[in-house]
Amino acid sequence: MTQRTIAERAAVGVAKALFAVGYAWPGSQFFGRTVIAGDDAREVALTYDDGPNDPYTLRLLEILAHHNVRATFFLIGKFVRQRPEITRQIRAAGHLVGNHTMTHPVLLQQSPQGVREELAGCNAAIEDATGEPVRFFRPPHGVRCPDILRAAGELGLTPVMWNATGRDWTALSPEEILDRLKLKVSINQRRKKGSNILLHDGGQDHLGVDRGPTLEVTRRLLESWSKTECQFVTVEKWVSQS
Repeated sequence: MTQRTIAERAAVGVAKALFAVGYAWPGSQFFGRTVIAGDDAREVALTYDDGPNDPYTLRLLEILAHHNVRATFFLIGKFVRQRPEITRQIRAAGHLVGNHTMTHPVLLQQSPQGVREELAGCNAAIEDATGEPVRFFRPPHGVRCPDILRAAGELGLTPVMWNATGRDWTALSPEEILDRLKLKVSINQRRKKGSNILLHDGGQDHLGVDRGPTLEVTRRLLESWSKTECQFVTVEKWVSQS
């Protein structure tokens, strides 16, 4: 193998690695701007993906209401169609509602037309339920590329990522999820950044996914963080800072 061949293969490897980081790393802005968090380290946004999902979304609303905290919910359109009344309750409680596609596919595997249909279909489902336009979008699995961001922009959607996750879609205990989140928030605070926390009130495959651990984590977070230590916001607070 010649030195040139080795260099060419190395260059291809670097290019692939950069591309992977660009489309999959939550903090990447390689393919276009996304909302992550603001510059006030005290600010925390609780965000929940994959709902609506009864009974867990409804129980989560009760916990948030008890602490007078507003959150951001990225909803899957097919579940909104099945549970429009829960979607209306989320919005009536003052929470921000965003688009998480119609069926939660890996959007990189979709054609440009398929991507647009996923986003437009979810928009329509949410707007039919709430009577309000949708302004924010979180790509499933955090995967995005120029075509995906372009489709979102054409539909008036601002893409939103995250910078703290407890991996609550895995079999971790509430204690393990909580420890992960507190570590991530601590790192963000040292960097003088707000924390955009990713959690899940539903599951991508079907309704009724058990999110009891997520509810417990939310309750503990809200009980342990006083309002002098942090300020809970929704992601719209950070649009102008991204």
